[in-house]
Amino acid sequence: MNITRQGLAATITGLVVLVVAGCSSQGAPGRTSREVNVYSARHYDTDDALYEDFTRQTGIEVNLIEGNADQLIERIKSEGANSPADVLITVDAGRLWRAEEAGILQPISSSVLEAEVPENLQDPENRWFGLSERARVIVYDKDQVKPSELSTYEALADPKWKGRVCIRSSNNVYNQSLVASMIETDGIEATEKWAKSLVSNLAREPEGGDIEQIEAVAAGECEVAIANHYYWARLATSQNPQEQAVAKQVGIFFPNQAGRGTHINISGAGVVQDAPNQVNAVKFLEYLVSPQAQKIFSEGNDEYPVVSGVPLNPVVAKLGKFKSDDVNVSAYGENNPAAVELMDRVGWK
Repeated sequence: MNITRQGLAATITGLVVLVVAGCSSQGAPGRTSREVNVYSARHYDTDDALYEDFTRQTGIEVNLIEGNADQLIERIKSEGANSPADVLITVDAGRLWRAEEAGILQPISSSVLEAEVPENLQDPENRWFGLSERARVIVYDKDQVKPSELSTYEALADPKWKGRVCIRSSNNVYNQSLVASMIETDGIEATEKWAKSLVSNLAREPEGGDIEQIEAVAAGECEVAIANHYYWARLATSQNPQEQAVAKQVGIFFPNQAGRGTHINISGAGVVQDAPNQVNAVKFLEYLVSPQAQKIFSEGNDEYPVVSGVPLNPVVAKLGKFKSDDVNVSAYGENNPAAVELMDRVGWK
């Protein structure tokens, strides 16, 4: 099976060919389109297995364009009604909200998606649906911190953690969504108080990605950090002995188990407003919540499936069961502007 791939900087000629191909196959009398054009901000080679399996099952070829989420959104906007894009896939509900606000996603009707995807992991107006889950966990140094010392995200604002916390910058959408979820649950005033105290507890200024936070804990630069669970799993299953050693040095703690549950974010997708292959686009999304596709999400990138009953990657399964926050993830986008302003006010760099 051949997956047609293009980077964000594809040539004009290539784009014209893609647009013409999409339009001609859609519009030719008596002819059914056998392709779907996917714009994806998921940069995982393992996702190729999803596209290959979809084509094997349906005969519909996947034309793939990969790029940064915000750039892909802007690209679809600039392409307008002539955009060849059928599906936008991205990570974090905050980015799906940006696409929603840009007016580039359309509401769709699918009994399959509505039944398989938990209600809190889909847009109330059916413009996008969650495909996989990511838990934002507390990573701790096993030599310095006991699990009994940990409880909630909010507790990391306690003075006892001064100089002991690492976290990514405020321009990271994962952290923006965490703060947005806390605004939804705790209110702006309480969340701002928490964020201000958290910043005062940092061991260093925010830098790097989630893996760098985990590495900082293992190196003794800080004792706890906040990161998505699958970054730890990636280190734990690495062929690099140094990365394996990092994973062994730290523990994973699921916060807020006695309350609302651990913050969950998603990887998700929607059908583009002017999708030339709309029927195929819906078929593709429905395939992505099938048991076989959910297994690929789970095994390929150590994510949690959104569909119940799908087996977890063994390394993730060893982390154990946990209670997740059931707030509708659409709130992450709705509260994003307030979250960003709040983070700026408290000096979260």
